[in-house]
Amino acid sequence: MPGPIQSIERAAAVLRLLARSGRLGVGDVAAALGLAKPTAHGILSTLRGVGFVEQDPGGKYRLGTPLREVGGGYLDPNDLRSRAINWADALAARTGAAVRIAARAGSDGVVVVHHVFRPDNTEQALEVGEDLPPHATALGRVLLASDADLAAQVLSGKLPRLTHRTVVDRAELDRVVAEARRAGWAGVVEEFRSGVAGVAAPLRAHGGLVVGAIGVTGPVDRLCDARLRFRRPVVEHVRDAARAVSRELGEQ
Repeated sequence: MPGPIQSIERAAAVLRLLARSGRLGVGDVAAALGLAKPTAHGILSTLRGVGFVEQDPGGKYRLGTPLREVGGGYLDPNDLRSRAINWADALAARTGAAVRIAARAGSDGVVVVHHVFRPDNTEQALEVGEDLPPHATALGRVLLASDADLAAQVLSGKLPRLTHRTVVDRAELDRVVAEARRAGWAGVVEEFRSGVAGVAAPLRAHGGLVVGAIGVTGPVDRLCDARLRFRRPVVEHVRDAARAVSRELGEQ
């Protein structure tokens, strides 16, 4: 049996991205899918040529009329959870930290779809279904880095200050989100809750489309060193888990 054709997978990912994000520029598409701009431009031009996407006068692309009902571009939370559950359990065991998986919810929200408790027998509350502030959590920033529409919605609204460390300046948030996109992971220290740090990485499906994020949260001294730099083994464990789940989701 022949294997999957990467160019078709990428084109499908572009269509799903446009389905959930509306109008995007070439740079937005390239950044969201981890593609070079010429590659993204070539895919968009080809899709435009066959009528699957349209380009507005400002140069941004959207789904063509025949494909407006292609869907929202995200996996069903139950499907995402079932593909990730074993890797999430292993990540909690390796890091000694709580593990959460999150996905976009609504126009500007991020919600926890799976939660593994810290393996230390302390009393903990299940966080499945909890809404997370995208600007102040590692999981949220991973999704902001891969979803231009979500980023635009969040940056255009109010950025609540949740602790003394929360980034509430839009230019600074835009910078840290861009850094998360470049690095392939995001980290926050005491921006959501005092004394708590978090590290997260993207979950990608066919064609590189980001469909969620996986991350760990725990006491600052467990995830960071004395200078508040994230411990390299923790970051690598999170990224390894994200890559493993992405393989389960069909990312090549």
